[in-house]
Amino acid sequence: MNFIFLGPPGAGKGTLAKEVAVAYAIPHISTGDIFRENIKNGTELGKKAKAIIDAGGLVSDEITIGLVKDRLSKDDTKNGYILDGFPRTIPQAEALATFAKIDAAVNFDIEDNAVVERLGGRICCKDCGQMYHVVNNKPKTEGKCDKCGGELYTRDDDKPESIKHRLEVYRESTAPLIDFYKGKGNLVDIDAKGSPDKVLEEFKAKFPKN
Repeated sequence: MNFIFLGPPGAGKGTLAKEVAVAYAIPHISTGDIFRENIKNGTELGKKAKAIIDAGGLVSDEITIGLVKDRLSKDDTKNGYILDGFPRTIPQAEALATFAKIDAAVNFDIEDNAVVERLGGRICCKDCGQMYHVVNNKPKTEGKCDKCGGELYTRDDDKPESIKHRLEVYRESTAPLIDFYKGKGNLVDIDAKGSPDKVLEEFKAKFPKN
């Protein structure tokens, strides 16, 4: 199946996308990864994207759509895929419909206050990037990474005022996609409040493997 994963920052869709990709043997395609890969490989679209990013700009819909279209033409997408981080806007969704058939837009539903609580407790290793949570996933030694012993800190974008701003941006720009896919009849809601295992269980129940 071809999936789109929707949901606010902190809904856990990135974590679940990795789990689903393994369980269903389909690629997890994130726009961030596509950009990095094309920039690293020096493709034409990659060069254009790099110039814009280096100048501090936002990559245009045209370039983003071109990169996604190219990625979906690869052999490993024949049995399905998960799109994570694309589409972000209605014009991107309309463009996607011209070259891809989406079976389900999965909306990871979670209230704003649960997101603030979840992201507000996140701490990250300065050295290896490993994530912890002050309540749900504490490191063995306070302030130190279990994996490499690096110092743990709270990222600027995980501070409460930043989280609230990120949620506002999401609700304004990306949330209209929920109505877009609801109108097409292929939106599926999943409760994202539970543990990753519970959310994966609900996903598997709604999308049984053939």
